[in-house]
Amino acid sequence: MTYFYHAYSGHIPSNVSIATGDTRTEMSGWWKMSRKKTSECFSILYYRYVAAMMFAVDEINRNSHHLLNHTLGYVMYDSCYAEIRALEVTMRLLSVEKMVPNYHCGGYSWPIAIIGDSPSASSLIMARLLGIYKYPQISYGSMLPLLGDKQQFPSFLRTTSNFTVQVVGITQLMKHCSWTWIGILASDNDIGREGSQDLLLELAKRGICVAFQEVMPAYKSESTLHKIVSKIKVSLVKVIIVYSTQLHLVPLMEEVTLQNISDKVWVAPSHWGNSLVFHIKDNWKTLNGTLGFTKNNPEIPGFQNFVHSIIPSTVTSDIFLNLFWEAIFHCKWLTENISTVSVQENLGSTTFCTGTESLKTIQTSVYESYNFQEAVSTYNAVYAVAHSLHNLLLCDSKDVTSKNESCANITSFQPWKLLNFIKGVHFMNTAGQEIYFDMNGDMPTQYDIQNFQFFQNGTSRIIKVGFFKSWAPNDEQIQIDTAAILWNDGATKVPQSVCSESCGPGYRKSTRKGQAICCFDCIQCSDGKMSNQTDSNDCIECPDNEWPTSEQSKCVQKTVEFLSYKEPFGASLAVVSICSSAITASVFCIFIRFRDTPVIKANNQDLSYLLLLLLFLCFLCSLLFIGHPETVTCAIQQVAFGSIFTFSISCIMAKTITVIVAFTATNNNSFMKKWVGMKTPGLVIILCSLGQIIICTAWLSTQPPFPNDNIKIKPGKIIAECQEGSSVAFACMLGYMGLLAMLCFLLAFLARKLPDTFNEAQIITISMFIFLSVWTSFIPAYLSTQGKYMVAVEVFAILASSAGLLCSIFLPKCYIILLRPEKNTRKHITGKANSSAK
Repeated sequence: MTYFYHAYSGHIPSNVSIATGDTRTEMSGWWKMSRKKTSECFSILYYRYVAAMMFAVDEINRNSHHLLNHTLGYVMYDSCYAEIRALEVTMRLLSVEKMVPNYHCGGYSWPIAIIGDSPSASSLIMARLLGIYKYPQISYGSMLPLLGDKQQFPSFLRTTSNFTVQVVGITQLMKHCSWTWIGILASDNDIGREGSQDLLLELAKRGICVAFQEVMPAYKSESTLHKIVSKIKVSLVKVIIVYSTQLHLVPLMEEVTLQNISDKVWVAPSHWGNSLVFHIKDNWKTLNGTLGFTKNNPEIPGFQNFVHSIIPSTVTSDIFLNLFWEAIFHCKWLTENISTVSVQENLGSTTFCTGTESLKTIQTSVYESYNFQEAVSTYNAVYAVAHSLHNLLLCDSKDVTSKNESCANITSFQPWKLLNFIKGVHFMNTAGQEIYFDMNGDMPTQYDIQNFQFFQNGTSRIIKVGFFKSWAPNDEQIQIDTAAILWNDGATKVPQSVCSESCGPGYRKSTRKGQAICCFDCIQCSDGKMSNQTDSNDCIECPDNEWPTSEQSKCVQKTVEFLSYKEPFGASLAVVSICSSAITASVFCIFIRFRDTPVIKANNQDLSYLLLLLLFLCFLCSLLFIGHPETVTCAIQQVAFGSIFTFSISCIMAKTITVIVAFTATNNNSFMKKWVGMKTPGLVIILCSLGQIIICTAWLSTQPPFPNDNIKIKPGKIIAECQEGSSVAFACMLGYMGLLAMLCFLLAFLARKLPDTFNEAQIITISMFIFLSVWTSFIPAYLSTQGKYMVAVEVFAILASSAGLLCSIFLPKCYIILLRPEKNTRKHITGKANSSAK
């Protein structure tokens, strides 16, 4: 005879044993002695586990294929939700009658496996003891994660999931509904304390904050409950998760209803089950919108008919049936202790059970506590043992002489030999549910997410609105149809439960000092940064070539800025440059046309031609600064500008020295006579330009200018510019040109009073004064501007200084040539005309 033990636990857990051979049910004397206690703690909520176990055993025994003509028997014990009684029953099973560990009489049939217990606290005690013997234990209700530790509990398995699985599901529900500010209530037992602690850790990982966490007292304390509910009432939290068993839950909801709190969303872990709180219509308004996690329990084919066929007169071995009958039909059984007189006296107030009542007349619904689908976990546990026995039988029949320890003789084997077979079972139950155990001895579970809905017409219902699959990928584990949910006060929109409103794109969260991370202020992103997500913890910088929009919610391509021909400013400077070049070319043509006139010949004709050509190039070189900077233009623009201007000033210097030499050489004894002629101007130009040529050559050889996209000068813009390469070389170029101009100005200023009608020195003095004024103003203006305006300042300085030289040196000569030809005579130039007139 092989026994199967069932620890039945609710307000009454119990224990069972199943036998191969003839089917029988044994009740211990210990049970009979404690019948009074059993009746006190009996609840129809847990009798379904007994019914499911009996149905599974009966179904297995009627199918000869399962155990190859062997049958199962069972023994039940009640632990009555007490750890000490669970331990006592376990010791009895291991010690037979005398409660002596490891002692048993010959002929005693050991139970092959143990089903139960339901409470985690009882299962812990049992598992520690049974684990020593590797005794198979399958719990149908214990959810404590610790029981999955195979080092401590090597023989413990369960047909339900642990707390952690449901905790992950609840956390994902919070994220799905964007609830970040919640409250937690926990009952003062292993379910409440362990579950809420695991939940706290998981919520913290997902950035969800807990506004308050309260532990409900084990015994009803009106003052404590009043304080907890008052705290709930004043809190801004809209979502409250209640990790509690029914014992603590009913008083809580009574107090919540009493204080008329109906604006909260209650999240019910599976421990609520189909709780009695849903029976009480006064609670319906309070519970409206409740979201509950319930284990996906498919309907067991034939189970309902089996339950409906139960009649006390035909089932004599089930001592719970009479208690169940009294609870279901609200009647009392007539016993021998009750006299006929007593019956007549109580007939008006008491209904007695006849045994002919039918369970078919009971209108079952999801709100009632005797929903037998909840017992599928017990049904699966019995079948797991049956399938493991089946595999053991096949192993034994194939190789009786095998030395493999996994195989054993079905008529005489120790229960620990069955453990590996139970761990390896994998089958589909009659309801189409896949049954197997993972490496921790847990069975992967699907939870249905249900919504309690209360309507104004006084009716209510619970509907499935989603599910959570523990074995699915993280992004597919939870699915919810929010449109099907009816929230509190009949709202269809998901209520908000946050400490602070979300920060939109363009803002970042700034945590308030001393408060939870979910309480924050929204700070706009600083310049150059953006956030494109809601509730960003920090703003991010855009790539170098991009810039945030005005809303700072995304990055867009930066505007490239340079002095362009397409914009009015750049086009105007280009037009002025070209027009000035054309004017210079016209003056050059005039000088060629009238080259034989005294005015042209008077002051070194060749130097005038060269200077006009250089001024023409000066005007044109400003065009190198307009347009998008390129490698070639950047390399030559500054060098071309500096070299051409240096040559121009050198020509003017040569003119000045020529005038001085010419007047000094009039003295017969002067040593300057040998410098009269073309060799002096050429030598001056070469010597004055040589220094600039050396500077520019060294500049181009070492650190030449190059194009650069400057992203730091102006926010939101890329300044396309020519980087000098070497600031020292650029400064030396400008400094040398300025030094040469000052020297030329000084010489011209000293020679301004030389006796001559058309004194070239005076004109040169004015031109150098204009030149120096322009470039002296250029330096501070250049340094105080950025981007294209810096380039524009330099172009303007080039055009202005070139125009100053052109106008001051050549405009008076053109005036005489074109408008006053009578003065373009040798006499007038030498001053003899004035003498004759006198």
